[in-house]
Amino acid sequence: MANTTTQDVLSRAQSALSASPVYLLRQLDVTHVDGAIYLSGQVDSFYHKQLAQEVVRAVSGSHRVVNSVRVE
Repeated sequence: MANTTTQDVLSRAQSALSASPVYLLRQLDVTHVDGAIYLSGQVDSFYHKQLAQEVVRAVSGSHRVVNSVRVE
């Protein structure tokens, strides 16, 4: 089970994506696996994929960010 710090990071990451003016970023999923924050879901450009990663990285602290978002 994730500790409070991890839950805080997940909550901050999801909140940051939810507050994005880019609607597609609001639909992405954020999970924690083996000490890393994973992004998943689908966007329509590599720019949005990178943007999502940087939004989450800004609030992730020492957690590694793994960007598994698909571009379609």
